[in-house]
Amino acid sequence: MTRRQAIKTTALATAVAATAPQTFSQGQPPLVTGQPLITTSSPASAYPFVLPPLPYAVDALEPHIDAQTMEIHHGRHHKAYVDNLNKALASWPEYSTLKYHGNLEQNLRALDSFPENIRTAVRNNGGGHYNHSLFWQMMKKNGGGEPKAELAKAVESSFGNFSDFKTKFGEAAAKVFGSGWAWLIVTPDKRLEIVARPNQDTPISGTLNESRIERPRTEILLGLDVWEHAYYLKYQNKRADYIAAWWNVVNWDFVAERYAKLAK
Repeated sequence: MTRRQAIKTTALATAVAATAPQTFSQGQPPLVTGQPLITTSSPASAYPFVLPPLPYAVDALEPHIDAQTMEIHHGRHHKAYVDNLNKALASWPEYSTLKYHGNLEQNLRALDSFPENIRTAVRNNGGGHYNHSLFWQMMKKNGGGEPKAELAKAVESSFGNFSDFKTKFGEAAAKVFGSGWAWLIVTPDKRLEIVARPNQDTPISGTLNESRIERPRTEILLGLDVWEHAYYLKYQNKRADYIAAWWNVVNWDFVAERYAKLAK
């Protein structure tokens, strides 16, 4: 290992320890390919929640996102969110009686109905699990390019053209202060909007009222993780370079499939 590599590895390990939830298992879980946890038809698995496998090899997104970053991001950070979410829910026995028990998406939509002492844990760790489970599927080997068909028309209708959309989305991601996400969402009136959220907050939260009656739903189409653990090993503090490279791995087929179902 060169001195430069040693410095980078040490710096990343320090960042992981300082920013991730402290429930890492000893060593990393095996990273295998397989069917992802969240699909366009089934948004969550049953409680207790589990870490989904990546839908591709850890080096599939090279050279834009490196294999070591993917190993740590998925196998440690995402796993920690899953472990901490299960721990928080296990501390509240009444959880098993809720009508949305075991449905992560409904948990997040009904976030305000959780007791205050575990609400933050569910927001942070449930959001982290949900966001990442979608994020892995929003990327693929040999991705990139532009959306097509109805999704392309929707992007043009909302933002003028794809180039302007990329600029606005990139600006939103670059301006996130600290850690967070940039999102392309479908609003309740079926428009596309770009929003940013801090930490692991997700745009779908808060769509049930105090009587647990569902309000019009905001849905996620595309998201970009701009926490430092998503890019620092390869790009250091150059978030703009990471954002520019990420467009080369976007899985527009997945996004288009979600749009076709969500825009109905």
